[in-house]
Amino acid sequence: MTKRANAAKGTETNTSLIAAFGLPAARTMFLFGFASGLPFLLVGGTLSVWLKDSGISLESIGLISLASLAYAFKFLWAPLVDRWQLPVLRRLGRRRGWLVFAQALLALCLVLMSLLSPSGGLALFVCLTVVAGWAGATQDVVVDAYRIEIAPMDVQGALAATYTLGYRMALLVSGALALLLADHLPWSLIYQAMATIVVFTIVVTLFSPEPKLEASVMVDDGQPLLRSLASSIVGPFRDFFSRYGGSLGWGLLLFIGLFKVSDQMLGVMALPFYLDVGFTKTEIAGVSKLFGVWVGIAGAFIGGAAVVRYGAHRMLLVAILLGAASNLLYVVLALFPGNLTVFVAVIGGENLSGGFLGSVAVAWLSALVSREYTASQYALFSSLVALPGKLIGGVSGFMVTGMGYSGFFIFSTAAGVPALLLYLWLSKKLPSETVSITTATKPLKE
Repeated sequence: MTKRANAAKGTETNTSLIAAFGLPAARTMFLFGFASGLPFLLVGGTLSVWLKDSGISLESIGLISLASLAYAFKFLWAPLVDRWQLPVLRRLGRRRGWLVFAQALLALCLVLMSLLSPSGGLALFVCLTVVAGWAGATQDVVVDAYRIEIAPMDVQGALAATYTLGYRMALLVSGALALLLADHLPWSLIYQAMATIVVFTIVVTLFSPEPKLEASVMVDDGQPLLRSLASSIVGPFRDFFSRYGGSLGWGLLLFIGLFKVSDQMLGVMALPFYLDVGFTKTEIAGVSKLFGVWVGIAGAFIGGAAVVRYGAHRMLLVAILLGAASNLLYVVLALFPGNLTVFVAVIGGENLSGGFLGSVAVAWLSALVSREYTASQYALFSSLVALPGKLIGGVSGFMVTGMGYSGFFIFSTAAGVPALLLYLWLSKKLPSETVSITTATKPLKE
């Protein structure tokens, strides 16, 4: 290829990158990313600080984190979301109707949690957390389907990046802002404020376009609900294994469950760890939830651009390696307790790799999804991604008690080895069109 041809190809790729990030769908996904990200910490990391402030033990905090397992099991009701329109909200459309329902339920649960508090009745408080987690997970199901349906596959890297930008901006609010306020205000007021923000996400949903329903995708309104659900549950699995048959299909599902396990294992123990090594909630908010989120956003855009330029499959290997290795940075932090300089460096490295991995993972998983079963299949994939980390998170308090923080961080890094071995095996087995997806080759039109 001549230098002129290479230059033309590079200019065309850069134009494609700019056009992909400038699509209206990319801007919409920023807003929906914010809506999806807001509840995640409110039933996870931020909640763990509230529980610790209320005198709940590390072992109990780890067990209570299982209340958010809805994010790992959302594939169980995703067929309902995919095929059934809510009776009262059907005029909003299949996707927007479910979004409004999930967001309204989430706002209600946050208000009730704020009124009760952990000390007011832990059992009921945990039940409300479970329902809030279910609402947040249902919102994720719909938003993921929306993202795949609203734009073609060759811009999914850009949509993943803008979605991640919105998601991480929400983490600033439910993480950094919440922790900063917690040094000055009661947690009940903070959760009421978060519920108010959720109400504003409902307004965003009402003004967003409904994705066009392809002729091949039938919503089973005319069938009895149970028969419709039975068809919707079997269909996505049948479709997946028709495209990825035999050992390849099972290997893919196993890989999906393992490739982010190192990144997710820290989860609920991260904030208690920061507190135990001598940082205040204000310092944690400033470094982990403010600086860290912005670095994560940078990592997400780097990942999205890398996917558009080089393809998701190739970048996934880089992302897995970075995600696993970044956990070792926490070992360094354990050796320098209370050192803000080390804290900033560790959080920067961890969030950069986490943001990169997040964008690449979303684009890679999106390429495996059939447009006929968008919500069901993506929910299954993302549930498989979340499940191992959630289950390990439930016993992470006991693991830290037994092996110490440093031992736990080293173990979390080693947990990425099986995924790397599976990646090498899958790279030889996957169809070429799957391996080479998501590289834009010509300018896009809005």
